[in-house]
Amino acid sequence: MKRATKAKRTKARAKAKKAVPPIPAGFHSVTAQLTVRGAAQALEFYKRALGARELMRMPGPGGQGIMHAELRIGDSIVFVADEFPEMGPGPRAPQTLGGATGSLHIYVRDVDAAFRRAVEAGAQAKMPPADMFWGDRYSKVTDPFGHEWGLATHKETLTTAQQRKRAEEFVRQMGQHG
Repeated sequence: MKRATKAKRTKARAKAKKAVPPIPAGFHSVTAQLTVRGAAQALEFYKRALGARELMRMPGPGGQGIMHAELRIGDSIVFVADEFPEMGPGPRAPQTLGGATGSLHIYVRDVDAAFRRAVEAGAQAKMPPADMFWGDRYSKVTDPFGHEWGLATHKETLTTAQQRKRAEEFVRQMGQHG
C-alpha cells in the first residue's frame, strides 16, 4: 500500500512540474533589463513618460536601492535595477559607461503624443517623429538615466524589396546632405 501511495505522489509531482509554462504568464521570450543610477526615480519617470505600470520592486542589500523591479509597458515587462558596483562584475548604468550600449523600441498608437509625453516628463528629444522608409512613423528620446528609446507607430506594411528600395533612396539622400 505504501509503495502505491509513493508512486502516486511521484507521478503527481511530475505532472505538476509539466504544468509550469517555460515562459511565465505576461512575459515574452526576451525581456529587457535596464540598469540605472536611481532606480526609484527611474520607475517614477517611466510611469510618467511611457505610461508604465509598476508590477513589483525588491529593495537592495540593507534596504539600499532597488535590486529588482518590474514594469509593464504596453504588453511587455521590463526589469529595472540600480547598479551595484560593490557587488562585483555586473551590468552598469549608461552614466558609468559614458552612454547607452543599445536602445529599446516601443510601438505605440500615437507616436507624436508619446514623444511629447516623454519629453514633457523629462526625456531628451533626439529625433522628432518622422515618417521612415521602413513604414513606421518613428522618433527617439533619451531618458534622464541615459537609456535610449525609439518610439514608433506602424503606418504601412512593406515587402522586403520595398523596404530595400526605400532604404537605398534614403541613403542616397543622406549622402547628398552629408
